[in-house]
Amino acid sequence: QVQLVESGGGLVQAGGSLRLSCAASGRTLSSYAMGWFRQTPGKEREFVAAISYRGDSIYYSDSVKGRFTISRDNAKNTVYLQMNSLKPEDTAVYYCAGRYAYSGSYYYTKVYDYNYLGQGTQVTVSS
Repeated sequence: QVQLVESGGGLVQAGGSLRLSCAASGRTLSSYAMGWFRQTPGKEREFVAAISYRGDSIYYSDSVKGRFTISRDNAKNTVYLQMNSLKPEDTAVYYCAGRYAYSGSYYYTKVYDYNYLGQGTQVTVSS
């Protein structure tokens, strides 16, 4: 079992930055592909970014490309999401997700592809 705990959310003005962290326990993340999703009330969970377990394959949604950066530190069992140039439409609960990957270069963009999901952290961007 893998437990994922997100942190780093909060309130920020438009144009500002936040860095989310996702700390894992229970298993080492070194063989896990990881992703970030977000959700607002009444909407489905939306893909944000994904990274392979080697960190050599990364993919972003069009809505965050060029502003967000996903990264990982397998030695610290932690995945990060650096969010710059934040917009009010980025306001959501952000979730970290993980799954065992058979290839170091695979990443996944559908939430149902993941086995583990954190409890989420709220990000609010004011205009």
